[in-house]
Amino acid sequence: MAIALSSAGTGELGEVVGVLREWTREGVPLQLHPGDLGWFWRFGVERTAAATRIWRRDGEIVAVGLLDEPDWLRMSIAPELQRDEELARQIVADVSGVLVDGKVYVETPMGALVQDLLFKDGWNADAPWVPVRRDLSDPVPDPGARVDVIGPEEAHERTAVQRASFDGSTFTNERWFAMSDGLPYADAQCLVLRNKLGESVAAATVWSAGAGRPGYIEPMGVHNLHRGRGYGTAMVLACARALRELGSSSIYTVTPGTNVGAIATYQAAGMQPLDEIRAQYREG
Repeated sequence: MAIALSSAGTGELGEVVGVLREWTREGVPLQLHPGDLGWFWRFGVERTAAATRIWRRDGEIVAVGLLDEPDWLRMSIAPELQRDEELARQIVADVSGVLVDGKVYVETPMGALVQDLLFKDGWNADAPWVPVRRDLSDPVPDPGARVDVIGPEEAHERTAVQRASFDGSTFTNERWFAMSDGLPYADAQCLVLRNKLGESVAAATVWSAGAGRPGYIEPMGVHNLHRGRGYGTAMVLACARALRELGSSSIYTVTPGTNVGAIATYQAAGMQPLDEIRAQYREG
């Protein structure tokens, strides 16, 4: 059966989100979480659809790609098809038409056959990222600070902490409302952690993929004026508690291997590093 690649229409995004939820399972190599699509949704539904690529076989979605940037494609592949040769060869053939000219990156599940074929085609391994994970079977300790679930009236606090946490962040109130209108946000929460004065000092968005499935932090940040006081660890604990209440089986996120401070923060909150993951790149 022929495999066909297409850009997603806005009307197909619901199907894509449903597929990503179903593919998010314990014991399956990390790939696109519905929360990745949900976080991108801050740019609006049309731009999200334009950045989403779908591979179908006989009408069924077998792979999904998200262009985080024009030169960076992140991919999810149906768990039972990650070593499927026909699909892998088709993805490799299609990648050049999806990405811009010049140096480009493709991120696929570790161990997928498409990685082997890209290496044979001259692609290289990029710098490592480290996934961190905590099982949510048991109760999570209280973070020891006030944490609020953010709604429309407090959205400005969530976006302000984001901008103060990440240089160059463009997370505006308008983009929060676009994100919260997105389909994946039905299973998500924005959290703000406050200090004893009631100031917003850390924030995060947590994404559930449904009961019994791994939940995801994307993103989490501590205000640049309030670092070094344990707020990051407390924020991660709050995220874990929130996802456990949403029914998630575990909580995970991914951070650059060079970001030793972030890895230490996650470990302090009981998250354990997993085997590193690497995208692949091709020089232009």
